[in-house]
Amino acid sequence: MNYSKIVGSLLLIGGVSVIGWTLMSSFNIFTAKTPVPEFFEMPIEKTSTQTGGTQDIQEQVQQMISEQLKGFLPTDSITQFLNLAVWSILAGLLIFGGTQIAGLGIKLIK
Repeated sequence: MNYSKIVGSLLLIGGVSVIGWTLMSSFNIFTAKTPVPEFFEMPIEKTSTQTGGTQDIQEQVQQMISEQLKGFLPTDSITQFLNLAVWSILAGLLIFGGTQIAGLGIKLIK
């Protein structure tokens, strides 16, 4: 038996496996069966200590703005969107790579 056909078959199976795994992982992530991989994390908010009952004016303005934004956007929506975007890019790269590997396997089989 020809070794190029064996290697081609292995590459074809490997490429299709990479594509299949990526699609199943993406499906599970977007149907909320598995959590989104954490590429970005929310920064931990530090609590400021008040000295003498007064705060710095800049801290008060930042606190007011953050309270207004919490009503407009959920706290972790931006990081969740970024995590989904990065996963989508990574999944696209994996599917592209699997396609290239499978294509090489098909060429070796012929």
